[in-house]
This record gives sequence, structure tokens and C-alpha cells, in this order.
Amino acid sequence: MSDNKDLLLELGTEELPPKALKGLAQSFCDGVAKGLNDASLNYDAIKIYATPRRLALLINNLSTTQADKSAQRRGPAVQAAFDEEGCPTKAAIGFARSCGVEVEQLTKQETDKGAWLAYTVEEKGKPAAQLIPTIFQTALDKLPIPKRMHWGDLDAMFVRPVHWAVILFGEEVIQADILSVTTSNRTRGHRFHHPQAITLDSASEYEAALKDKGQVIADFNTRREIIRKQIITVAQQAGGTAIIDPDLLDEVTSMIEWPAAIIGEFETHFLDVPAEALISAMKKHQKYFHLVDDNNRLMAYFITISNIESSDPQQIKKGNERVIRPRLSDASFFWSQDKKDALENKLERLKTVVFQNKLGTVYDKTQRVTELAGRVAGELNADPAQARRAAQLAKCDLMTEMVNEFPDLQGIMGRYYALNDGEDEAVAIALDEQYMPRFSGDKTPSGQIGQVLSIAERIDTLMGIFALGQIPSGDKDPFALRRAALGLLRTIIENKLVLNIPQLLQQSARLFTDDVQADKACEAVYKFMLDRLKGYFAEQNIHTDVFDAVLAVTPSQPYDFALRIDAVNQFKQLEAAESLAAANKRISNILKKYTGEIADSIDEALLVETAEQNLARQLYSATAKVEPLLAQSAYTQALTELSTLRDVVDKFFDDVMVMADDNALKNNRIALLNQLHKQFMQVADLSLLQA
Repeated sequence: MSDNKDLLLELGTEELPPKALKGLAQSFCDGVAKGLNDASLNYDAIKIYATPRRLALLINNLSTTQADKSAQRRGPAVQAAFDEEGCPTKAAIGFARSCGVEVEQLTKQETDKGAWLAYTVEEKGKPAAQLIPTIFQTALDKLPIPKRMHWGDLDAMFVRPVHWAVILFGEEVIQADILSVTTSNRTRGHRFHHPQAITLDSASEYEAALKDKGQVIADFNTRREIIRKQIITVAQQAGGTAIIDPDLLDEVTSMIEWPAAIIGEFETHFLDVPAEALISAMKKHQKYFHLVDDNNRLMAYFITISNIESSDPQQIKKGNERVIRPRLSDASFFWSQDKKDALENKLERLKTVVFQNKLGTVYDKTQRVTELAGRVAGELNADPAQARRAAQLAKCDLMTEMVNEFPDLQGIMGRYYALNDGEDEAVAIALDEQYMPRFSGDKTPSGQIGQVLSIAERIDTLMGIFALGQIPSGDKDPFALRRAALGLLRTIIENKLVLNIPQLLQQSARLFTDDVQADKACEAVYKFMLDRLKGYFAEQNIHTDVFDAVLAVTPSQPYDFALRIDAVNQFKQLEAAESLAAANKRISNILKKYTGEIADSIDEALLVETAEQNLARQLYSATAKVEPLLAQSAYTQALTELSTLRDVVDKFFDDVMVMADDNALKNNRIALLNQLHKQFMQVADLSLLQA
């Protein structure tokens, strides 16, 4: 007879928050797994189930009892346990009493520090059934729920009302009170198709029973894939392609237990409205998937996922069409109304919108960004007039009806309205691109003016908020400064822009009022950006030692920083890398300890050893080749050239005594090593590389 059984844990509730469902399910699994591991209860695997009305876990082959174990208690030292006559002292008697035995039943434990009285306690393992309810409850108590609530007159608190709970260990029901509900072996099916209870004979039949009897697809990923395939099929039948946003797909999956995709239509005249506005109305408000044609143009269709298998799907179709029509009508009305007043006429109204109490209004911010954008444009050989114009219009769409209703369209609608007003296309595109990258993995601005505006906008925000001392800490980052810094760095690096960040920060600081004292924040902002840069390169599998080696030479330009990172990373793969890194570390230590003045040049007459003569000769040759490469920021080629010095450097340290008794020889050798060190330090501090 097996000592293991499958365990089913299920909590049945009112509909759980869709956007939180996946996280709650994973946290529930993690909590139960920790509880089982802490209790030394072994199992093979845990399967997660999550639907709008349930969180459940199936634990395969769980041990029915804890293993017996022995624990040794250590008492007083033997020397203190017995007196001169060999009689037990109070210490020995007290220890024996605490163990529930006589002194004679104690043993001795020999250690490096002497002998001690000891007693081995045999602990019999507890039945799993006795431990499981507490593990279940503890996992629920630790779920990441921001606000727990009481329901009715029950004592329990949870994110939604709890209606049932199941603890089924093999075929055995473990009764317990979980969140004020008594556990059983009865789950429930679909709210409409099978609202009554389903009795489970064993834990292992859970998924099949819910599907066959209850019309519930309990596995999240299975349900998600069913929905995805249904969407694709229905879209193809309509002659289009569905655009499936993964986040929207997850959210819809979290709202459905028995999916059925249904296609709806809307009037084609709505297609005169910018597609993004229609898509936002469909996605954000109704959770619909939109369709595009072969030319990637929006079609007058949408796909909704019903939670029931209707005998008359046409009624569901018509109902959804009635619901979406007012949303699209609103978007159409906002579009026509907003176009009647040019964007630039909304600039003055930004004086009524506070950006931050001490930093002024959005209008004030706009004026700072305008000035900074002009300077950034000058650095990048972009058109300063276009950059300033884009900055002036950048936030005007915040005052439109469309953006007020659909906040996610800010920038996008700015582009449409600017084009409608006859603004330069580069300016219009920049109004959209200023927000790029909008999220992790999003593309950076491709237009030059968009790049300028994106950079200026982010620098102003970072400088202003840091100047007020509101530095992000932990999970708190209300102004999304981490995202702003990373977006700024990505824009510069991925578009290969040559910009000196410390200088830009100083220029930005001068644009704030004196009472803000923004100049004091420059160093902190730059350090904050370097921290984000470290994370950026870490995601590209760049090791910390490579980043630190480049950081040591404090490049001021992010793109230049990236070029050096790439060069050092490639250098590290060379056969000569380990030896030269060790040599640089040795040279660095020698130079740090040397207290004298180091000569700027080498006296060739004092190069008496063959090894130092060869090193000097090859260093001169390498330097002549490296200097033009460095001038072109060709760091990879420069390090490749310097790597040819490996043999002469190794030979130098093998044959030459640097700290010679003759001061002239010693000082000259120090100067030689310093010249060598300077060549490498023009790229990075290779002494920081790890083998």
C-alpha cells in the first residue's frame, strides 16, 4: 500500500480580480509549497488551477506522514555535571528532569571543546492530514492582497466572499474551517451551466470532473490557449487577422470559465476616427479584440469572449454591438470637437494643471523642456526650432476631450491633432514619440525630434523630482523615475546618440527656480542613471565585473559607455585577457603603493633589462596604432591591439625587479608601467575583471 496520495486544495469565491488572478494563483502555490517543505512533507509536483471563481492546487504523491526523526539535546559539560565524588550536580539532575529521564539514561557527547551530557529525543512524524489545514490557511493569509474585507457577519477576511473550500487527500476529506467555511469534497461548476455542487470521489479527478460535469476549464493555460485559437479561427472566418494583446488575453482568460468567441460588427463610418481611439475603446472598456485587414488597417469588427455556450449566440452578438456603439460614438464626437480648436490654443490652459506643487504647473514644465530640447537638438545637429515647437505642443493634448476620456492615448492623439493643424510632420511625430519607450521592450523614438523631446522631457522630470528629495525607494516610485531613466538611456544608446549626460543635467538644473536648488541633485541623478544602466546591461548578460571595469573610467556619454562595454566583453573572451587583467591588477597595486612622483616620460637610457626594453618598444608601437582607434571610439580594435602586449608584459614581470634598489631604475620602471596602465585605462580598468 502506497504511503503517498494526491492532495486537492480548492477555495471557491465570488469572481476574483481579473488582473490579479495569475499572481494570486502563483502566490498560493508558492505558499503551500513552502508550508509542505517546512513540514518535511515530500511530493512530486504541484499543478495550479485558477478561474474567476476558484484558486486550486493538485499536489501529486504527497507523503501521508512526516518521517520520524531524532534530535539530540545537549546539556551541561560533563565536568560541571558531576562533583568530585562522581555524584550528579544540580545541573545534571535538572537537565535529566527536563528530558523526562534519570541521569543514568543520559549519554555523553564528545566534541573538540570537551564532553557534554546529551539526550537523544525521538520525534514521531505527524500525519499530513493534521498539518494540511494550517498550511492551506497560512498560504491564503499570505496572499498579496492589498485590502482584505469582511463579508456579512463572518470573521474571515478575504478579497472576495468565500463560498466553499475543498481539502481532499486521495479519497479522504480533511475537515477544517478555512476562511469561515467548512471544507468538504464538493466543488461547484460553471455559475450558469452547472451552479450546483459536484461531489469529488478523489483528488485526481478534479480537472476532468469540472470539465465534463461542470463546464469549467480549470487550468488557466489550457483555457488561455482555447481562447487564443477561437479568436484566430473567428477572425479568419471574417477575412481578417485578430490582434491578440497578451495582457488582454490574460485578463479575459481570468474572467472566463467556459469560453466561446463571438464576432461583432460596427458601422464603417466610425473608421474615420483614429484607429487607436477605437481600439482603446474596445480593449480598455469592453475587453474586445480588434481585427485588421491585409494592409494592417482596422476593420469594423470585434471579437468578444462569452462565458457561456449560448443556444442563441446572435443575441450575445447584438448585445455587445449595442454596448460598443455608444463608446465609439463618444470617440467620434471627441475627435470632431477637439479638431475645432488648434493644439497651440490649449497651451495657456496648461497653467491650470499642477505638475508638482513645488515645481509648478505643466505649463512651467513645458517652458523648461522647450529650452532644454533646443539645447539637446543643438548637440545632436537636429533642428532646434522644430524641437522647441514640439516641446511647446507636447502636453497640449492633455486638454482634449479624447485624452481626458482615454488617457492612454496621450501623445498618440497629439500626433493626430498636430497633423490636422498643419504642423510639421516631424513635430507631430515627436508628440507621440516623446513617451517612447512606453513599457519594457517597447521601441525607442525613431525620429530625431522625437528623440530630442523624449530625452529633454525625462531629464526635466528626473532633475525636478530628485531636487525635491523624492528619490524612489523600495516599491515606491510615484513619478516612475526608474522607467524614465531607463527609457532615457535606451533612447540614447539604441539610437547611437552622442550626449554628455552630466552636462545636460547641469543645463537642466539652471532652468529651475532658485528655491528648488536643482544643481545639488545632478550627482544623485547621474548615479541613479548609472544604477539603471547596470541593470540594462545585466539583462543583456553582461557580467558585473565588465560593467565595473568601464564604470571605473567614468564615461559621461551612455552610448560611449555601451561601446566600451562591448569592447571589454569581447576582450574578456580573448586568450590574453586573463593574463593582462592580472597584470593590470598588479600594476594598479604597484602604482597605488608608490609614493613618489611619477615621470611623464620614459628614459630609454635607463632601460637596462632586455625585457623592459622589449616592453617599451612594443608599447610605443601599440600606442601609435591605438591612439587613432580611440579617437574613433573603436574600443574593441584598441583592446585587440593592446592584447598583443601580453607576452612582453608577462616577460617583464618574470625578469625585471620593478622596485629596484637603484632609485633611478625603479622610478623609470614605474613610469613605464604607468604609461602601459594609461593605455588600457583609456578604455576601462581591466584590473577589475574576474577570471
